Amino acid sequence: MTHLFDPFTIKDVTVRNRIGVSPMCQYSYQDGYSNDWQLAHLGARAIGGAGLVIAEATAVLPEGRISPNDVGIWTDEHIEPLAKVTDFLKRNGAVAGIQIAHAGRKACTNRPWDGGNSIEKSDPRWWQSISASRIAYSSKYQIPRALTIYEIDVVKNAFQKSAQRALLAGFQWLEIHAAHGYLIHNFYSPLSNQREDQYGGNFENRIRFLREIIEQVKKVWPENYPLTVRISGTDWVEDGWTVEDSIDLAKYLKNDGVDLIDCSSGGNASEAKVPLIPGYQVHISEAIKKQADMATAAVGLIATSRLAEEIINKEQADIVLLGREMLRSPQFAIQAAKELDQPLPVPNQYLRAYR
Repeated sequence: MTHLFDPFTIKDVTVRNRIGVSPMCQYSYQDGYSNDWQLAHLGARAIGGAGLVIAEATAVLPEGRISPNDVGIWTDEHIEPLAKVTDFLKRNGAVAGIQIAHAGRKACTNRPWDGGNSIEKSDPRWWQSISASRIAYSSKYQIPRALTIYEIDVVKNAFQKSAQRALLAGFQWLEIHAAHGYLIHNFYSPLSNQREDQYGGNFENRIRFLREIIEQVKKVWPENYPLTVRISGTDWVEDGWTVEDSIDLAKYLKNDGVDLIDCSSGGNASEAKVPLIPGYQVHISEAIKKQADMATAAVGLIATSRLAEEIINKEQADIVLLGREMLRSPQFAIQAAKELDQPLPVPNQYLRAYR
């Protein structure tokens, strides 16, 4: 018996099935404004039957963008175009989620198809990257400037204001991006944090920045809507962040009011050897779910209905998030329902193709 198409409820929000669209950067925007590309990209996955659609890493500050072409939510003017996206998603049966983010020391790069390299300082698009400490991700990236205590407060406030704008734009599911070597990850990983103040050193200090962001966000995000966090469950290198650290973090975050952990990994050590096989991160999701008693999302080369079904049926996660496969197959959920002999989440406009 499959449970992949069982509804999933957190607080007052119910997702129609356990299949979600992972946030995937599109690098297709000007000055942070959502546009027709995002509407078509995300809308197609809602039409395709996904229960949850999470908008890509959305910058809380201009300098928090990975590239100059990222989408943003740092000004009230960004609300209206994002609202067009959420309205379409919800009208087509999907829960509208958003991931709010700050790129930290991996900011100020060109788009992947333009090389993905760090933008030269002589380029008028350049800005200074920031991090927990003055340590570059690699020789191909800027050496970031370490944040002052005052600047840490500015960033926390930016996350809070962005969460408030996300609510006004109609999002029902909020994810704080604390993974992949971006700013929050820069703080909790010992690889990138050499601070000697209250935000560095021991485990509790290194996770303080994330916990304080959550505290700020909860002041404006409704109690009846899901608040989630994406983490990198391991750095995949010796002396880095570990799965055991993630379990301990999840216990803190559960007490802080986080409803679900989205379990990714890596991104903070350029030399990491990551085992890129189907479901390679599922063990992280399972460990946190079972050892921290926390709802989780699994992600990572999940590309077949059978693997997705297995993850849910074995209770290794509460929901599966698909990235690359959703780019290849926007109607993955409909196809999975066919393969698993489940009712098809097909919009009326497409019914004739499935009779």
